[in-house]
Amino acid sequence: MEDLFRVGVITTTHGVKGEVKVFPTTDDPMRFKKIKKVLLDNGKEKRELEIVQARFFKNLVILKFKGIDNINDVEKYRNAELYVDRDHAIPLQENEYYVADLIGLSAMTDEGETLGEIVDVMQTGANDVYVIETEDGKEILIPAIRDCVKSVDLDEKIITIHLLPGLI
Repeated sequence: MEDLFRVGVITTTHGVKGEVKVFPTTDDPMRFKKIKKVLLDNGKEKRELEIVQARFFKNLVILKFKGIDNINDVEKYRNAELYVDRDHAIPLQENEYYVADLIGLSAMTDEGETLGEIVDVMQTGANDVYVIETEDGKEILIPAIRDCVKSVDLDEKIITIHLLPGLI
């Protein structure tokens, strides 16, 4: 299981006081109001930053970090990714899973047939959709609903799927 979860990507600076615009890659951008620290990774350096302010503009989050007070200090972080560690991630409810934990799971039918591997999770609004890649490279889309997803075993790295008529 991954210990870091990507929550956003810095797109550009905002103003001259060291603020940045962040494209959120989390399902709930409002969590930036609760996150206290992020790990910034720009490919050259990794740095822990403390968030002192988060506000929202259109589909972006505007963040202010402690100790970064001008545009020159933050310009080099354009396109950097922001992560939180598992210990500081938002707690999950029962039958909820982090996307990072689902990617790579082997998908099996409840009849024991191997479907493939989860390669992506699409967020559609009503429910998530698991993208399963078969051995021959085809994609199967499975809605993440109780009628289809019978069990998820993260220790064994297996998800058991009930194929409703017409799904594949």
